[in-house]
Amino acid sequence: MQVRQGAYDCDVLVIGGGIVGLSTAYAITRAAPGTRVTVLEKESGPARHQTGRNSGVIHSGIYYRPGSLKAQYAVRGAAEMVKFCAEYGIAHAVTGKLIVATERDELPRLHALVQRGRENGIPVRELSGPQIAEYEPEVRGLAAIHVGTTGVCDFTGVARQLAEASGAEIRYGARVVRVDRRPERGVAVLTSGGDVVRARVMVNCAGLYCDEVARLTGDEPGVRIVPFRGEYYELARPDLVRGLVYPVPDPAFPFLGVHLTKGIDEGVHIGPNAVPALAREGYGWGVVRPREAAGTLAWPGTWAIARQHWRYGMGELRRSVSKAAFADAVRRLLPAVRDGDLVPATPGVRAQAVLRDGTLVDDFLIREGARTVHVLNAPSPAATASLPIGREVARRALTVLEGA
Repeated sequence: MQVRQGAYDCDVLVIGGGIVGLSTAYAITRAAPGTRVTVLEKESGPARHQTGRNSGVIHSGIYYRPGSLKAQYAVRGAAEMVKFCAEYGIAHAVTGKLIVATERDELPRLHALVQRGRENGIPVRELSGPQIAEYEPEVRGLAAIHVGTTGVCDFTGVARQLAEASGAEIRYGARVVRVDRRPERGVAVLTSGGDVVRARVMVNCAGLYCDEVARLTGDEPGVRIVPFRGEYYELARPDLVRGLVYPVPDPAFPFLGVHLTKGIDEGVHIGPNAVPALAREGYGWGVVRPREAAGTLAWPGTWAIARQHWRYGMGELRRSVSKAAFADAVRRLLPAVRDGDLVPATPGVRAQAVLRDGTLVDDFLIREGARTVHVLNAPSPAATASLPIGREVARRALTVLEGA
């Protein structure tokens, strides 16, 4: 398998049919009409992993460091996502949300979020404990903030619409098994079905496998994807919650804690916790892929995380194996919840990039190589921010294409 000059199947080949890959394809054809784009997705349809297995929240951008890509793209992306959903008739709602402090030591972090929200241009209303009932009569806390720009939507529906509107050729059931890159010519990709796709430029939006695809290409990503499973429940009494309710997050972690989300179907999603997965698609404790688990354990950063954060991890593991412990975490926000109100729901896996020293990559990470653009860290709020992320990746891909 090799690249032959003048024998290209497309101009840009996108690996990955999640919302970021499809947004990239959409942005390329919008910015440069006539550019031939092909998307390879190993599943039989779009958005089967991170995109389709989250709580469907359109994040406001309040959590993210001012000036970071997450802050810029989430704030911009939230407004664009609402507009996109309205334009194409995709289910969505701008609900607003509460972030609630239940312990005194959380109050300074809550006030810091108010300041961060203002720096990011997000309107925030501060609430005393009794004022929480104006929004959520069953929620209890010492203080809270209300963020009006948060919402919910059908991200799988968004991904399908991006695929259709992009005009790209979408090939499902096409897992990448080999990449042959010739910097002077282009990229040839062999799929699991035996097809070879030749392109001038390749874009890697492979999510849970983005670091592996980078290495197949010959680029050292400098990070390892360490998978964390998020386990969810549905609330059997959804009338207890009107909208979205979050705890005050721990700034040391990129996870937002167990929260309550009333979705577009009026059901209430509760979770997630965050526990190490034993496979990149490890949606349950019984899913173990020895090669992938060994790769995770061989990465020095994995052990550094364990040493630094073992206390936090033990709490997450306890909630994973004990429904009662999970319910206790929920009752901090919603005292009326009983253990029997929690019904197991579809889990997800977060593709978290980790540096060799154990640092969790906190921002979106996009890197370029010869004839390639790699999206190496795009967990939440990537779905919210997918339209501006797609434009940025498209800009870089088109720049590479111009020089090819």
